[in-house]
Parts: sequence; structure tokens; C-alpha cells
Amino acid sequence: MSIEVLNESGLPADEKAIGDLARFALDELRVHPLAELSIMLVDEEVMTDLHVKWMDEPGPTDVLSFPMDELRPGHMPGDDDDADPALLGDIVLCPAVAGRQAAEARHSTEAELELLTVHGVLHLLGYDHAEPEEHKEMFGLQAELLTAWRDRRSPA
Repeated sequence: MSIEVLNESGLPADEKAIGDLARFALDELRVHPLAELSIMLVDEEVMTDLHVKWMDEPGPTDVLSFPMDELRPGHMPGDDDDADPALLGDIVLCPAVAGRQAAEARHSTEAELELLTVHGVLHLLGYDHAEPEEHKEMFGLQAELLTAWRDRRSPA
């Protein structure tokens, strides 16, 4: 699996941990190992531009996902060893917005970026939260993945 994390936000972030978490989530969801993912951390100005352009909403947001190939958890077209790599898509995170949300939620910016990374991955895989049932499924899976990730990283 190819995961590229670029930090162009001007703020510190653990790019390796973000990439490792994305890989963990994709592995847990059984996405084909040849899938490619790009994660970019940007400043508020860039995020505002993307939010306006793609969502027609003002101001910066915390995370945007841009799916490419049609992938679903546990299934990938041509799911075999000879399959061509599939471009899962792009996730864009805004650490400045994440930092404010983290303060409001009384946890670290790192924890907020973890949540947003998993949230972005789930959107790339077709999950949504517009309807109550979708919300319940997506946020339940998000919580399960974050718990498993944090349990795995905790010293025993």
C-alpha cells in the first residue's frame, strides 16, 4: 500500500503516525494492499479555498476527502495478486482547525488529527453521515478503528 503524507500547513504534525494510522485503518477494512492514498495537511487559507470550491461552503473545514477509484471495504475490483494499483484518493487535513476543535473537545491536536484521518479514510470508502443510520454506522466504525489503533499503540 502506498500512502504519501505531505505537511504544507506550517504547523507541526506527526506525518508518520498519520500515515501509519491510515494504513492500519485500510488494513482493518481489508482494502487491497496495492491501493494508493495521498494525505495533505494544509493551512486555513488553502482549506478555505478547497471548502468553497468543492463544497460551496464558506471558511475552512477540518477534513475533506476526494475519492478516486470506486473501492469498498473488503472488496476491490480485480482483487488478486496481479491487480493494478488503485488510486483510493486524497484526504486533506487542516491542523489549525483540528487544533481548535481539539481544545473544545479537551483532547490533543494529535488525537483530533487521528479522528479526522480515520473519518477521511471512511469517506473515501463510501461511508457518509447524512442520514441517521449512515451516521450511526460511520461513527461507530470510526470509534472502533480509533480504539483498536490506540490500544495497539499503548504500551502494555
